[in-house]
Amino acid sequence: MRQDLVGMIVVTVLAHVVVLNLGLWARPQNAGTPYPTMAPLDQYLMADRDAEIALAKSAAPKAISDNAEVLVLDRQGYTTAVHGTNGFVCAVERSWTAEIDNPDFWNPKLRGPICFNPPAARTYLPFTILKTKLVLAGKSKTQMFDAIAAALDKKELPAMEPGAMCYMLSKEGYLNDRVGHWHPHLMFFVPSTDAKTWGADLPGSPVLADDDPQDRLTIFMVSVANWSDGTADVESSH
Repeated sequence: MRQDLVGMIVVTVLAHVVVLNLGLWARPQNAGTPYPTMAPLDQYLMADRDAEIALAKSAAPKAISDNAEVLVLDRQGYTTAVHGTNGFVCAVERSWTAEIDNPDFWNPKLRGPICFNPPAARTYLPFTILKTKLVLAGKSKTQMFDAIAAALDKKELPAMEPGAMCYMLSKEGYLNDRVGHWHPHLMFFVPSTDAKTWGADLPGSPVLADDDPQDRLTIFMVSVANWSDGTADVESSH
């Protein structure tokens, strides 16, 4: 869930520019951020396990999420709450999937319902799992990203598979303090590349791009018309 991608994407949707700041830049954090440090862990957890399962499944249409594996977050990290049969994995991402200088990096209110297709579950989800493990072990942001870089150098994290993508179609998500659940959209994960190869971020293009240098990826986003329950995204239609 890279939330300042979201902040930038707001400008993108209203003016069709920029990116859902789930991407990552290595700049020092603004001292004025409202969330300068990690809050107590309980604030990031959901007390109602069934509610977290339902929120995770709301990321994708029922035809996908009803047969997907579902992960929930506890004090040890993400664990499997529902076993799936179609290779998709749904979860609720927390704020530490954002870029290092994102003002919402430690925002305990963030809840990003996301459902990964099989290639993304195999090759992108491990990034989220490792980041979460490091955060819960008490690592700082810098230590977390240094560990990610080391894991990539040692090939302990997998190379991104062709076709890796996810659904983010939940009305119930909370992506940051500026945009709430934003708009329903799809995200595609590819090794770092030139956004122009997708025609991304050009006037009139429905494709948005975010360069994610710390994960060594480019993330492409496409806004869609309907939420996972089939209802229209009224705001985007206007």
